[in-house]
Amino acid sequence: MARRSESVSTTPDIQDNSPGIELGSFASGATPATLSKLIIATYNIRYAVGSFLITGSLLRRVRLSLPHRRASLVERHLSRAAIALKDGRRLPPVDILALQETDKETARAGRHHIARELASALSMNYASATAGLPRDEEQQPKQWYLDFEEHIAPDDTGDTGIALLSRLPLAKTERLALPWTECAWRPRLALAATIEVGSRQLHLFNSHIDPHASIEGQLEQHRAILDCASQLEGPIIMLGDFNTLSRRSCVEMRRLLEAEGFTTPFATGVATWRAGLIRLHTDWIFVRGIEVTRWGVARGLGVSDHWPVWVEVNMEKAV
Repeated sequence: MARRSESVSTTPDIQDNSPGIELGSFASGATPATLSKLIIATYNIRYAVGSFLITGSLLRRVRLSLPHRRASLVERHLSRAAIALKDGRRLPPVDILALQETDKETARAGRHHIARELASALSMNYASATAGLPRDEEQQPKQWYLDFEEHIAPDDTGDTGIALLSRLPLAKTERLALPWTECAWRPRLALAATIEVGSRQLHLFNSHIDPHASIEGQLEQHRAILDCASQLEGPIIMLGDFNTLSRRSCVEMRRLLEAEGFTTPFATGVATWRAGLIRLHTDWIFVRGIEVTRWGVARGLGVSDHWPVWVEVNMEKAV
């Protein structure tokens, strides 16, 4: 227990373009057709392994999974995701994309670099932040309904994390280590970026909030991000997988963010995640200082157990 307490972060650790962030670009240099309207989406891509969270876990437990086919499966899913994010059928072509569970060369992702390969397929700039999984921390069983995910083995040289992809240049990126206490083997982080849209700046915070934490523990992670956001001027967007697994967690999270001037067009209870017959509202987009003109959830993609959540913002009315 002493080792766990030593690994807990108590304050946000902001590192400007730190070693924990990989930056790259596949952008053509062309800007969006209009700088006044941008499509911004968040998507827990679940390392592009598919939508069958519970079924996949059960098959692994009885040794009926086919790990040798994982690389080709993930490759197909990444191709499917790229098409959906740019062809305009399920959602408008995306200009800025926040990703969670972007594995980097893990066995469970077939050794694919999820963020980099998707950025390449979408011709975007990207910033990828890895969690920095501690290899000497043994994973422990938590709540049974959260124990279906495929773990990353201690000897796996890969890592998992979050990423931001953008058709516009990423002017500045910051890695925020969030406070967490429940899972010493899975650090929690957020990725901040400033994007220059014409003469304006747009600030984004992409986070993957701990599903194992209590509601108060989750709110503490949001507060760490809000502390950083309070230092900024101009429009701000907070988005990501907030892991609001109950209505109460949705309500408490909304109350906190709305008290700080953030709003969301999504009514509480909109399904963004599925497992069998279960539907939950786990993925969110909140804005401050900017107008949302359209929004939606792109269901039926099959790449992850989550669905992309998107908004259109009007930069002309940003304050």
